Formats: sequence, structure tokens, C-alpha cells
Amino acid sequence: MNPLTKTLILAGLALLAAGLLLHFFPKLPFRPGRLPGDIEIRGKHGSFYFPLATCLLLSVLFSLLTHLFRKR
Repeated sequence: MNPLTKTLILAGLALLAAGLLLHFFPKLPFRPGRLPGDIEIRGKHGSFYFPLATCLLLSVLFSLLTHLFRKR
């Protein structure tokens, strides 16, 4: 099997697991997407939201996962 195929399958399974976790356990002690450090600005006529801390956390997690599963 092609290495790209394996990577895409693993990434899909990880996204599926994360989606199921967020769907079936909404009362988790942490709320991804609403972490301290996420930027949220609300005004009269609109709002702006940028999940800075969430992006950094996901980047670290994905980097660790790729480091663990990478073949040497």
C-alpha cells in the first residue's frame, strides 16, 4: 500500500475519532475551540473569532503524532 494512502487513512480515522468524541461527550472538562488564548471580539454589528490557542494545541498534537508514526 502506498505511504500516502496509509497517512490519509490514519488522518481520517483520527478526525472521525475526534468528531465522535466531541459529539457524544459535550460536557468535557475542556472545550476545544473555546480555550483561554482564543481571540474573540464582539461588536454591535458582528463578531470575530480566531482560535489561536486551539490552533497551537492541534499543531503540537499533530506534530507529535506524525513524529510517533513516522518510519525511520
